[in-house]
This record gives sequence, C-alpha cells and structure tokens, in this order.
Amino acid sequence: MSQAYIEYNFKVVPRQPATDILIATLGELGFESFVETETGVLAYVVKTVWDNMDHASIETLKYPDFTISSTFKEIKEQNWNAVWESNFEPILVDNRCVVRAPFHDTYDTEFDIVIEPKMSFGTGHHETTFMMLRYILKEEVIGRSVLDMGSGTGVLAILTALKRARTIDAIDIDHWCYLNARENAKRNKCEHINIREGDATLLNNSTFDLIFANINRNILLKDIPIYASSLTPGGHLFLSGFYEEDLDQIIARCKQEGLTYINHLEQKKWIAAKFKIS
Repeated sequence: MSQAYIEYNFKVVPRQPATDILIATLGELGFESFVETETGVLAYVVKTVWDNMDHASIETLKYPDFTISSTFKEIKEQNWNAVWESNFEPILVDNRCVVRAPFHDTYDTEFDIVIEPKMSFGTGHHETTFMMLRYILKEEVIGRSVLDMGSGTGVLAILTALKRARTIDAIDIDHWCYLNARENAKRNKCEHINIREGDATLLNNSTFDLIFANINRNILLKDIPIYASSLTPGGHLFLSGFYEEDLDQIIARCKQEGLTYINHLEQKKWIAAKFKIS
C-alpha cells in the first residue's frame, strides 16, 4: 500500500558540521531518509509517524553555533524516485567498489552494486555507510558468516555476498527497509541473503564471524551485549553511526562485554570502529 511522506527542507548555516548533527538528531526522532543539499538537507518521515510527533521538537531545533530553518510539505511515495534520482551520483569506494543506481552506466570495478534506495538508508553517500563498505573491502569475508544489523538498503550485506560470505543475515526494524533490501538483493543476484524485519532480539542463539551494525549511538550502546554474545570466538564487530566524541563511550561499553578495540576510521567527524571478541 502506498504511503505518504513528509519532506522537510532544512536550511543550515554553516552547513558542516551542523548538517551531520541535525541528521543524527532527526534519525532519533523517526526520520528515515536524508538527501544533503547545497543549503542543508532534505529529510523524510512517514506521514503516519509524523502525525504522532511533537512537531515543536522539530520546528524549534536550535544549536548555539548554528542557524536552522525549515519548511515542510507532503510528498507521495511514487514521487520519491524523482527526488533521489536527481541527487544520487555513483559512489566509488577505494577504487574497488561502485554503488550506483539502475539508471547509471556500469563500471569496470571489482564490485559493481546496483541500489535503488527509495526511502531506505544506505547508498554509500553517507560517511558511515562509506566507511563500513571500506571495512568490508579490507576484511577477509569468503566462507564466513555475516550479520548486517540495521541493514537499510542492504548494501553492506550485498557486498559481503559478492565477496562470497558463507551465510549472510540482514536485519532492519523498518518494514520499508526490509522490502527494499529484498528488492536490492534480487537486483544484485544475492537472493541467498536472509533478510529479516526486527531488532537485535531476533538474534537469539545465532552466531556470526562478522557483525556490521550501522545504527546510532544509543541503540548501539544498548545492543552491544547482544552483539558480543553473538560473535564466534575471534569474531569481529564493526560499529558505526556515531560521532568522534562518542568513541570513548563505545569503546568502554565494548570492553565491558569482552570486546577489544582494534582501530577506527573517521570521516567528517563520523566514526566506524572495529572490535574483536576476546
């Protein structure tokens, strides 16, 4: 069934790092997708979710060092393609992997991933997705079991499938992301990915060699114990969706659960970090 969305057009001065901070805040409020613009960001939320929101919490967003203003309008789901097609350019990761849309030309790279994001998160444009793709490119994946938690478009799971992971689970709490990931897996001939709708409670007694969780700081802090208990001995956990200033807190939480910090990547103050189970 078609869903209506509310599109907010945020004008942000200065654009960085205010835009990144704003996106993180809006994500916690329930916004699902973001398109950065020359003046700020377009943000999308399902109208039924928006109807139950405290609109004042959006309209009065204030930060001491930034100026933010916004307008909003209703946008039908079928109009979304025109929105993202006009903004979505191919992304090249370490000269080995391209993430592109179906209407883009093919690329002569080791991995050529075709994503139609619609209202899902994860095209490679955002720094957190880009860094997680870099980690996957560097990691030995062949023959290993993988979990993509908060999978969005499914792009991380798809890359691990193309790198010949033995089994892949992709989980997202949002129904639209679940449907979109299924479409993208099929489009990339990766239909063996086990795509599920839900949260970390779905893991039960499942174990994985590699877990990738690109969500947000609060959910990561809550679910790190579940991830730790779901790793095979010597397995690795990759976390992203938080800022540089949150890294110490993430490391400390992981240490409590027997996870050793290995290293991290940083891009525009966003962090992706690698841990190993002791």
